[in-house]
Amino acid sequence: MNIDYTTLLALAAAVSGALVLLDRFTSAPARDGTAVHEGPGARAMQQVYAYARTLFPVIVIVLLIRSFLFEPFRIPSGSMMPGLVDGDFILVNKYAYGLRLPVVHTKILSIGDPRRGDVIVFREPSDPSIDLIKRLVGLPGDHVVVHDNRVFINGRQMPLRPDGTYQGDFGFTGSPLVLEYFGAKPHVLMLAPNRFVTDYEGTVPPGHYFFMGDNRNDSEDSRFPEVGFVPDVNLVGPARWIWFNWHLPGWPNLARIGTRIQ
Repeated sequence: MNIDYTTLLALAAAVSGALVLLDRFTSAPARDGTAVHEGPGARAMQQVYAYARTLFPVIVIVLLIRSFLFEPFRIPSGSMMPGLVDGDFILVNKYAYGLRLPVVHTKILSIGDPRRGDVIVFREPSDPSIDLIKRLVGLPGDHVVVHDNRVFINGRQMPLRPDGTYQGDFGFTGSPLVLEYFGAKPHVLMLAPNRFVTDYEGTVPPGHYFFMGDNRNDSEDSRFPEVGFVPDVNLVGPARWIWFNWHLPGWPNLARIGTRIQ
């Protein structure tokens, strides 16, 4: 089950904030020097108010950071291999494309536009409670063709160049690697053998985006109806860094800490 921590934090902030306000009004006589009889129930409530006064600013600060600056996510699958593997913990930039209100996701300030090649976390259109991470391939208005793991954008093939084989584990050892170019800067793809090669053709509608996983033959992405075109409101932000890695069962891979996501 996917837990919506932002909503939980917003609820916690609302509850603790309400308790702080209630404390301010109900405890006013005691602060003014007026004698107030305190029974066991009143003392218990004073303890609750004390916790609320301590937690409220902490919760608000965490909520603001997660909503407007950076949000952590964990990679749960191999669809973005070889760059991202199961067990990577990543940080997502929440302000790169604009500031959105928490929970309702309404954009209140536009800052930048998604770029082809960005690795982006987004909410699955068919089930917004599920967060996915894929590479942005098609921008609004693009005609996208995928044939035999080659991508054509508006009739132009995106260049591919062999890049050896994958030497890691996760069941993909020996899989061919290629460099794909959406401009001057390449990214590495995995073309796992013994898996279905999924072709596609379509035009990205306005206000939507087309995504694909870097593990091209083992990724459920915009080529499939369960994901399809992703509306702008579903974008969470671009993934920037790996801040930890721990694939269970096993030990943390400290060498991946601080890796920038390309």
